[in-house]
Amino acid sequence: MNYNHSEFQASYGLSSQLPESDRPEFVFSGRSNVGKSSLINKLCNRKNLARVSSTPGKTATINFYRVDSAYFVDLPGYGYAKVSNADRDRWDRLINSYFENPRQLTVLVQLLDCRHLPSADDTQMLEYLHYHKIPFVVALTKADKLKKSELDAKMESFRELCAPFGCRQVFLTSAEKGTGVEELRAYLDSCLTPEA
Repeated sequence: MNYNHSEFQASYGLSSQLPESDRPEFVFSGRSNVGKSSLINKLCNRKNLARVSSTPGKTATINFYRVDSAYFVDLPGYGYAKVSNADRDRWDRLINSYFENPRQLTVLVQLLDCRHLPSADDTQMLEYLHYHKIPFVVALTKADKLKKSELDAKMESFRELCAPFGCRQVFLTSAEKGTGVEELRAYLDSCLTPEA
């Protein structure tokens, strides 16, 4: 994929608005403020492709970005306490309807903050992915906040944590420093290449 060929496509706040799936889709999921927008921007070499907000719970829509011949699909962040139950229910319906419709979902990138153990909401999402047999990898964000000496042990512990849920691979990333971005791009590219 040519990651420089990227543009914002559309935002959808209701399940009835979701477009038909006409190309491979890479989905980004994670709790509010884990760094989804920042990672999407870094992957696409763009500063403001995905709007970055310091306010958790800002992305209340499913955002589609056209990246070369595929879509990056940014799901609304979960687990932020200050949204109403009605908003939370709407998000649940929106996310469920995305996964329940026939889509060309290639792989989901589940973002987890490498500084903390997965929250209850993170674990619930991992269980959801496992139950629905959704292929996924984990991108550990904010790697620049750890000491170099901690990185290997963190990677190993998250590999062990995520393996029972069917995680295919774990990437250590930093949108700040660009850590792991090339590796993640190479993995996403490999998902588009049919195995011989």
